[in-house]
Amino acid sequence: MVYHWCGSGIGAGIARAALRGGERFVATARNLGKARNALRDMTGENLAFFQLDVTDESEANGAVEQAVNRFGRIDVAVNNAGYAVMGNFEVNGRFVLERYWLTAPSAVAIFGKMIRIPP
Repeated sequence: MVYHWCGSGIGAGIARAALRGGERFVATARNLGKARNALRDMTGENLAFFQLDVTDESEANGAVEQAVNRFGRIDVAVNNAGYAVMGNFEVNGRFVLERYWLTAPSAVAIFGKMIRIPP
């Protein structure tokens, strides 16, 4: 399983559940220190951490390549990346909206949708 944003909350919880169930797990985040800290009680060969900013296509491709090199395949990928945009569309301006949509379309799983990648 590859899961993006394991620094807290549901991401860290899913990581723990998967690892306790014997699954292999790749935790990705922009801030790897925070992800490592959130999963500091989880260790072993089944856990890997890779840098990933979902708005950077080359980092996304690199994270997928690293995951496949490490574990042979990806069975499940979840992207929990996102952030809140507060305020009216008219007030936030174009930059805020473009930044939001750079993250959201590549992150279909922002609200928990999971996809299966066939072997």
